[in-house]
Amino acid sequence: MIDTKSKYTQFIKSEAKRLGFLSCGISKAAFLEQEAPRLENWLNNQRNGQMSYMENNFDKRLNPTLLVDDAKSVISLLLNYYPSEFQNPDSFKISKYAYGEDYHSVIKEKLKELLFSIQENIGEVSGRAFVDSAPVLDKAWAAKSGLGWIGKNSNLLTRKVGSFYFIAELIIDLDLEYDFATTDHCGTCTACIDACPTEAIIAPYQVDGSKCISYFTIELKENIPDEMQGKFDDWAFGCDICQDVCPWNKFSKPHNEPLFNPKPELLSMSKKDWEEITEETFKVIAKNSPLKRTKFSGIKRNIDFLR
Repeated sequence: MIDTKSKYTQFIKSEAKRLGFLSCGISKAAFLEQEAPRLENWLNNQRNGQMSYMENNFDKRLNPTLLVDDAKSVISLLLNYYPSEFQNPDSFKISKYAYGEDYHSVIKEKLKELLFSIQENIGEVSGRAFVDSAPVLDKAWAAKSGLGWIGKNSNLLTRKVGSFYFIAELIIDLDLEYDFATTDHCGTCTACIDACPTEAIIAPYQVDGSKCISYFTIELKENIPDEMQGKFDDWAFGCDICQDVCPWNKFSKPHNEPLFNPKPELLSMSKKDWEEITEETFKVIAKNSPLKRTKFSGIKRNIDFLR
């Protein structure tokens, strides 16, 4: 006979699959002991650059019970975003995660539905959904839940589909069966370290966020430092280099989420189109997209820097 905890766990995992999530892993909601010194060290060395929000809510980042009263379980979920179509090769590059609609809203809807389904089928369960915008160490929880391992480029990697997916969490006050962490399969490979043009991967498993092309093109609000000239390899929004060269991403499969399908205009744009882009055109392309993050002025700055 299946016990209640096991039955609930199986139900949640099957619902996650029904909602289109790639995989679902569950961990006990408790203080992240191993991550605490790593995060402290990373912040002390100012690896976050101008991302000052990373310094806020230090305790909450490490302890889910401070985010959800009486939290018992952290449900980690992966949602694939690997595209089936790519940009015009003669274009400034946009990170693949920004091809479609803003993932925050797409995933939040799925998480709301998952929580509703849990409450409807299991009973009174309280919880909160988290998608990349709250103080939750999503990669750490996903690794703890056995969904992959954190690679040398500090991304979560899986042997089945590589790393082109979003990570989200549902933290709830229900005891469930917990998964085990998987093993590291980076081996002696240093492809990501060797390929990073700004040397942001300062050592295996250590990324200096303030040197990353994604940081310069999205997070940095002022001018990009002159010493970075010629190092961006035409990336105008984000950067996928360390993922593109990762051998495990040979196994990436196209997603089946219609909302992540790219706008045809985005795929067809050439460098010339980007250089001559007007605010009106940008608004059309960036509507409901992660591209809105930089605003028109930011994308213009990035393109001017690449010219």
